[in-house]
Amino acid sequence: MHTVFYVSDGTAITAEVFGHAVLSQFPLPFEQITMPFVGDVDKALAVKARIDTCFAQSGKQPLVFHTIVDAQLRNIITSSEAKCYDFLNTFVAPIEQQLGVKADPRVHRSHGIDNKKHYDTRIDAVNYALENDDGVTTKAYDEADIILVGVSRCGKTPTSLYLALQFGIRVANYPFIDQDMEQMSLPNSLKANRHKLFGLTIDPHRLQEIRQRRMADSQYSAADQCRYELNQVERLFRMEAIPFIDTTYHSVEEISVKILERTGIRRRIY
Repeated sequence: MHTVFYVSDGTAITAEVFGHAVLSQFPLPFEQITMPFVGDVDKALAVKARIDTCFAQSGKQPLVFHTIVDAQLRNIITSSEAKCYDFLNTFVAPIEQQLGVKADPRVHRSHGIDNKKHYDTRIDAVNYALENDDGVTTKAYDEADIILVGVSRCGKTPTSLYLALQFGIRVANYPFIDQDMEQMSLPNSLKANRHKLFGLTIDPHRLQEIRQRRMADSQYSAADQCRYELNQVERLFRMEAIPFIDTTYHSVEEISVKILERTGIRRRIY
C-alpha cells in the first residue's frame, strides 16, 4: 500500500482537500497521514524522519502533498525520500504574473480568523443550525435562509451543518413525524415560511438501513413504515410544489451544492 502524507505549517486542510481530490482518481488503497502545524525546524525534521522511515520500511516512495509557507521548512520536507507536491507554489507564481501583484504568504491565512467578519458569520450560522435542528423550535424560522424538510434520517441535520459551516448559510430543518403523516399538510410554522422550504427524500431501502442502525427491529425502522413515510412526504412535496432532491447516492457536499444551485441562495462566505 502507498503512504500519503499531508503536511502543512497550518491546519493541513487545504493539502488534504487537494490531495483527496487527486487520489480519488486512482482505484488504489492509500494509507493517509496528516501532519499539521509543522511550524518550526524541529517539527519539520521530525516529519522528514518519519517520511524517510516509512520509505525504508515499505520500499515504496511515499507521496507528500504540502502547503508550507516558510521556505526553510519547505526545503526540509522536500529533502525527504518522498515525491513531494507543492500545491501553493504551483499556482502562486503564474497568478502573480497574471495579477501583476507579488504574493504575501502568511501562515494560517486560509483557515485562521484572518477575516473576523466571515468567521463570525460562519459560527453564527452553525449556532443557528444547532438551535433550529429537528423541529425542536420553530420560533426563529423568519431568520432562516432555507428550511430543510423531510422524513427522519434523510440527511437534513448534516446538510444543515455543512451549509452553515462551509457557506455561512442559516439553515433550519424540520422532520415530518407520525402526526404530520396522518394529516399530510404543512404545519402552521412551515406555512408562514413556505417560500423557504426545500425537501430531501431518500430511497426506502437506504432509509431502512440507516434507521436500523439507530433503532434496530422497531416500527421506526420497518420497511413498510419507511415506504409509507416517503410516499406521503413526496406526495406533499408535489402537492405543495416544494422543490426536493433525492439524497440516496449523494454526499453531504453534493447535496449542499445541489441545494444552492436549485435555490439560487448566495453563500455568505468564501
